[in-house]
Amino acid sequence: MRGQLMDQAAVTLESHELSKTYFSTEPPTEVLRGIDLSVRAGEFLVVMGTSGSGKSTLLYSISGMDRPTSGNVTLEGRELTSLGDTEMSKVRLTRMGFVFQQPHFLGNLEVRDNILLPALRAAPKQGREAAISRVDALMERFGITHIRSHGITQVSGGQLQRASICRALAGEPSVLFADEPTGALNSSMTAEVMDAFTDVHRDGTTIVMVTHDPGVAARGERVIYLRDGTVEAAREIGRWEPDTARRREDDLLAWLRDLGF
Repeated sequence: MRGQLMDQAAVTLESHELSKTYFSTEPPTEVLRGIDLSVRAGEFLVVMGTSGSGKSTLLYSISGMDRPTSGNVTLEGRELTSLGDTEMSKVRLTRMGFVFQQPHFLGNLEVRDNILLPALRAAPKQGREAAISRVDALMERFGITHIRSHGITQVSGGQLQRASICRALAGEPSVLFADEPTGALNSSMTAEVMDAFTDVHRDGTTIVMVTHDPGVAARGERVIYLRDGTVEAAREIGRWEPDTARRREDDLLAWLRDLGF
């Protein structure tokens, strides 16, 4: 099973016959094998699979952080795989947001300035004051205004990941990509970060997230399962609500176990 193509009118991100092979090994390593994937506008899609299944490679390939060997990727009707590096960098800056397992912040800047810097680069014509207003509103929304002047080594991992989410949203992206955003956090920090992602999703932001954690995956609307570089299965689980959290996680875990996870 290579993927699900859905109603084209509802699709914001799409890949067709996406493949990635690393030729630096002998024999060459085929990581992605002709993946067809569509992501609906406003959807929270979760990518799962065992180690080495191609999860992160898929995320990097559809976000333009890495070049696929073959196939194409379309964002909001625009074909991305033919863009040059400069054009692709602009798309990532203005139409995409990124949250990684380890936040990549500048150690010589305060938390607020780390969030503000890409916002200024993403929309320079709006001016500094507009960018500051947006960043301050995001920090207040996600409960980190009190650490605005802190250094990045003076805050908790959960606070830093919420700052990462603010930074990713500061440019008003079309799609928010997340690669194991809770992988380095304890259970309480994971819960607070996922609450932030849930709020973002309820606003209508499209999210594509890679995770190995069924509890995190249960926050999504749809889960796809990769094996050996192909989409082996997919499961629609609907919108997350607190009162269904345990049942959703149990049902998802049972499905994953049937797949050999």
